[in-house]
Amino acid sequence: MTLAFDSFQQQNILIVGDVMIDRYLTGKVDRISPEAPVPVVHLQGRDSRLGGAGNVALNLKALGATPYLCSVIGQDENARQLMGLLPGLQLSAKGLIRSAERKTSVKTRIIAANQHLLRVDDEDTYGLSEEEAGLLLDGVRDILDNRNIHAILFQDYNKGVLTHKVIHEVMLEAIKRDIPTAVDPKFDNFWAYNHVTLFKPNLKEIQAQLPFQVEPELTSLKKATEQIHGKLGNQYSLITLSEKGIFFDGEGNSEILGTHPRTIADVCGAGDTVFAIAGLGLSLGMDIRDIALLANLAGGQVCEKVGVVPVDKAQLEAEYLMVRKNGTLAH
Repeated sequence: MTLAFDSFQQQNILIVGDVMIDRYLTGKVDRISPEAPVPVVHLQGRDSRLGGAGNVALNLKALGATPYLCSVIGQDENARQLMGLLPGLQLSAKGLIRSAERKTSVKTRIIAANQHLLRVDDEDTYGLSEEEAGLLLDGVRDILDNRNIHAILFQDYNKGVLTHKVIHEVMLEAIKRDIPTAVDPKFDNFWAYNHVTLFKPNLKEIQAQLPFQVEPELTSLKKATEQIHGKLGNQYSLITLSEKGIFFDGEGNSEILGTHPRTIADVCGAGDTVFAIAGLGLSLGMDIRDIALLANLAGGQVCEKVGVVPVDKAQLEAEYLMVRKNGTLAH
C-alpha cells in the first residue's frame, strides 16, 4: 500500500536530546596566510541554524508533523539566539529548559566555495545535574499529559542531556503510555535504551560497540542486529551505511537498500533527517521496509545541499512514488 503523505500532518512527535546551534561562516579564499600554511577566508556571510535534536524537529515540521522539542540549553547569548530562531520556524520553546550551569552547544563551520575548511565546537558535554534532569523530565511529562504523542525520539549527541536517568525515566513513561520509541544513539549510552522500539545507529557506531568485525554486507549486519536485539530487546533496527545505503531488520525481514545516484554536496545533518523520517514512519505504523526506503531517500536528498537543511516534502514524495513505481529514481 502506497504511503499517504497527508497522514504526516496528524502526527505529534516528542524529541528528547541535545539541541544546538549550527553556525556557518562563509567566504572566499584567494591566498594562503603568511603566518602559517592555512587559507585566509574573506568573510562574506554568517548564518545560524537550529541543529542536533532541533534539526530532527525541523525535518518533522517540514513533513507536516508537529514536533515537541525537549532539551536543556544555557542562559547565555547563544541560548538567546537559539530561542530567537524558534518563532520563525514555528517551533515551541515549551520543552526547553534554561540552565545557568551549562553552555548552549554551538558548532561553527567555516566554509569557502562549498567546502568545509574547519569546524569549531563550543559546548559542555558533562551530564545534566539532578536538578536539570528533574526539570527536563517535568517538562516531558507535562507534554505527554497534555498532548496526544504518537512517538518519542531520543536524539543523542553525547552532549550530556540524555543521561541514564533521563533515558530510563522517559522510556518508562513511553512503556506506561504505550508510545513507540526510537533512538539515534552515540557511544556513551549506546546500550542504555532497553526495550526501545526502533534502534538506528550508523555502521561506524556499531563497529565500535560489538566484539567482532561488522562489514556492510547482509550476513554480517544480520549478525550485528541479532546482538543488538539480544541486549536491548528492540523490535526494529536500522543501520545507515553511508554511500552504501541503509540496512533494516524487523518483522522477519532484513535487507540492504542501496543509495540512489546523487550529487553529494554536504553530508551534515543527513543522520538527523534519516532519524526523523524513521521516527515519523514508526509513529504511523509503517512497514519497516517502507520506513527504510523513505528514510534512505530523505537522507540522500539533504546531502545534495550545503549545510544542515531539512527535507523537502514535495521532492521526497515524488521520489518515493517514483521508486515504488519503477524501483529507481530515473525517469
